[in-house]
Amino acid sequence: GNVDAQEMYRVFNCGIGMAVIVAAEDAEFAAAELRASGETVFVLGTVEARAEGQAQTVVI
Repeated sequence: GNVDAQEMYRVFNCGIGMAVIVAAEDAEFAAAELRASGETVFVLGTVEARAEGQAQTVVI
């Protein structure tokens, strides 16, 4: 009910399901291990420091 789209992006996973966050240098290994276990892997984005005044979640 009448929730702003930006608030929805900030709060909900928008149907992504499980997310695994790993250090960039471990991403290839983690993806390979997940694929070997039968999972489908998608790289969703990056975790970055937020600048003053910047939105908490940025959806492109």
